[in-house]
Amino acid sequence: MPLGVRIFLVYFLFVGLAGWFVLSTVMDEIRPGVRQSTEETLVDTANLLAEILRDEVKAGSLQHSRLPEALEAYGRRQPGANIWGVSKAQVNHRIYVTDARGIVLLDSSGQAVGQDYSRWNDVLLTLRGEYGARSTREDPSDPDSSVMYVAAPIKDGERIIGVVSVAKPNRSLQPYIERSQTRLGWLGAGLIGLGLLIGAALSWWLGAALGKLTRYAQAVSEGRRAEAPRVRGGELGQLAVAVERMRTELEGKAYVERYVHTLTHELKSPLAAIRGAAELLDGEMPAAQRQRFVANIQQESARLQQLIERLLHLAQVEQRQGLEERVAVPLAALVDELLQAQQARILAADLRVEQAVPANLSLRGERFLLRQALANLLDNALDFTPPGGTIRIGAERQGQRVTLRLFNQGQAIPDYALARLTERFYSLPRPGSGRKSTGLGLNFVQEVAELHGGELHIGNVEGGVEVCLVLPSG
Repeated sequence: MPLGVRIFLVYFLFVGLAGWFVLSTVMDEIRPGVRQSTEETLVDTANLLAEILRDEVKAGSLQHSRLPEALEAYGRRQPGANIWGVSKAQVNHRIYVTDARGIVLLDSSGQAVGQDYSRWNDVLLTLRGEYGARSTREDPSDPDSSVMYVAAPIKDGERIIGVVSVAKPNRSLQPYIERSQTRLGWLGAGLIGLGLLIGAALSWWLGAALGKLTRYAQAVSEGRRAEAPRVRGGELGQLAVAVERMRTELEGKAYVERYVHTLTHELKSPLAAIRGAAELLDGEMPAAQRQRFVANIQQESARLQQLIERLLHLAQVEQRQGLEERVAVPLAALVDELLQAQQARILAADLRVEQAVPANLSLRGERFLLRQALANLLDNALDFTPPGGTIRIGAERQGQRVTLRLFNQGQAIPDYALARLTERFYSLPRPGSGRKSTGLGLNFVQEVAELHGGELHIGNVEGGVEVCLVLPSG
């Protein structure tokens, strides 16, 4: 399982459980919270009514006062209020008053006048001088039918002469509880969803950054060319820089060691030839023979110079991880420039060159490297084309790429050599002289092609050899 997915699952589990716990706890606290707030309001109402009713209860004139009519009128009122989206069409308070023995003197519902309520906790506790409250179900089998009762003492000085109790059904509070729970549920779900979305984005970013570093490390371990990943963020950015620095140091050491070995091996042959010719020149010999040995020294010296220069060019390309520039390079103009530079060899060998590159085609990349690569291909074609032979250069666009085709008339490449042509220091004898080249030209071309994101293909065709160089178009 990818690391990013594992991080997200852990984050999801943590945020989900924490969100569920907090949300469920708050949900559970809504109902008692609303009821506590309502009870506090009932306490204030009961104590207000106790003060209003004190004189009538003390005088025993409660039944003959205006209060029964007022309470009846109160029960018929229709407030028509809209409380935070909840419509209130009727009043829900029930009010009853008892004397000092708990006998009901007044009931807004008109049901309990004359009954003994001294056994109910709201009346019983209040007559004792304690806080009196109770919650009683109107229907014992229905938990939602409970009614909250809060009482306050009616006092004559310090003596309790009666009790006023205010009741409110809990059913009337349910719309507010459900509304709060619904709003809180949506808000909580939204916050949890937002948290998970942020967690997913963070996990994706972290997984992508680690994936870049992993792919880069794999490419380096396999010897493939790869650009150092660009990772934003403190420690990950520092890790990317450290990995790139480590790669540079390790590759640099291995690169120098490898090239010292190969260069030493390749320099042995020309140095041995120069040394042998120099020893022979130390003795007496005919002038013609002496001139031949001097020519050998010059040829081998030139070969050494060419080998060193090509090794330096190849080393510069192989060490690169990317291009220094990407510009549009007109292909036809570049080919004409190279043909003009080789005009002397073309005329000396009486070669026929057919240049069929469209004028509007261009490559996108580093001009210097592209010129060097095409120069190597043309140099190979001139070496292997017999006098009077034909060289054809053409190109075509295929989507976002351009395929350059270079055909030279001549002998077919042996099957055993086809797969090794781009190996460093591997070369076939030239038809004219029988000598081999440095074996670095085609390897350089392949490195340039890969650096540009392209490909190099070499194969036999009817009448000769064709090289295909596929590169991004401009």
